[in-house]
Amino acid sequence: MIKSVHFILTYACNFQCDHCFLYCHPFAKGTFSIRQVRDVLEECRKMESVTNVGFEGGEAFLFYPLLSESIRLASQNGFRTSVQTNGFWATTEEDALLWLKPLQDAGLSCLEVSDDRFHHREGGQNNAGHAAAAAETLDMKVNSICIQPPEVEHSGSRTKGEPIYLGGPKLRGRAVETLTKGLPVKPCIEFTQCPYEEFSHPGRVHADPFGNVHLCQGISMGNMWETSFSSVVEAYDPENHPISGPMLAGGPLALARTYNLRHRDAYVDACHMCTEICLELTDRFPQYLAPKQVYGLESS
Repeated sequence: MIKSVHFILTYACNFQCDHCFLYCHPFAKGTFSIRQVRDVLEECRKMESVTNVGFEGGEAFLFYPLLSESIRLASQNGFRTSVQTNGFWATTEEDALLWLKPLQDAGLSCLEVSDDRFHHREGGQNNAGHAAAAAETLDMKVNSICIQPPEVEHSGSRTKGEPIYLGGPKLRGRAVETLTKGLPVKPCIEFTQCPYEEFSHPGRVHADPFGNVHLCQGISMGNMWETSFSSVVEAYDPENHPISGPMLAGGPLALARTYNLRHRDAYVDACHMCTEICLELTDRFPQYLAPKQVYGLESS
C-alpha cells in the first residue's frame, strides 16, 4: 500500500556528487512541468493510501517557482509535504529565511537538508546549518541527511583478518563507479535478498519527469505517461515483474541467474551487485530499467 510519493522534480543538480544514485549533474535532462505535477497529484488523490508527497532531485530548488507551486498544489490536496535539498541557497540564515518562508506559506511541512562531506567541504560555508536554523526559526520540521563515506574495518574480526565493509552510501548509480574501488568484497552467493526495498508491498515510490514510477532508483513499475499513475500502481504484479520477481525469489543472485548473465564472483554489497546486473539488462528491459541516465548511459 503506497503511502508516500516522491517527485524527482528534476534530474539537474548544481553538484555532481560521487555517491549520487541518479548520476545527477548540472546538464542532466528531465524536469517536470507544472501540468505534469498537477496530473500526478490528482492521481495520488484517487489512491486513498497516499498521505505524503516529497519533492527532490537532482536539486529541486534550481526550479524554485515550480517547487513552490508544486508544494502549494500538494498541500491544497491534503498531502503532507517535504523537500530534499543540498542547501546551496542557504548562504546565510537571513537569506535562507527568504527562500523558506514562501515555501512554508505554500504548505511545506518538512525540510530535509544534506549535511555531509559529499555535499559540503569540511570547514566550508555552513549552508546546511543556515538552512536548519532558518527552518527552526519558522517552526518548520527539519531533518538532517548525513551520508557517511564508505567505512572499512581492519580489526581482523573475519577469518584470516579480512577487512569488512561496514557501510556508507548506498552503492547505486554513480557510487558504483566512484566509490567501490578498493573496498572489500563478499561472495556473490551471499546476495540473495534486497536489504532495502519492499518489492512485494512498496510503501513508497519515486515518480520522474520521463514518466517512470520507481520502486528503487532505476527500477520502474511502468510508465505513467503511457497510462495513468494509479493504473501503473494497480497493474503492478511483483512476482511477474521482470526485475522484482527474481529479486523477491532470491535477490541480485537470482536476478543474474534468471537471465543467465555472467557476473563477478564477489561484490561489495547487494546494491553493488544489483546495479551491475541491472546495467547489463537495460537494453532488454528498457521500460523497467529506466531512464538509462541513472545507469550512467545516454540521456533519455
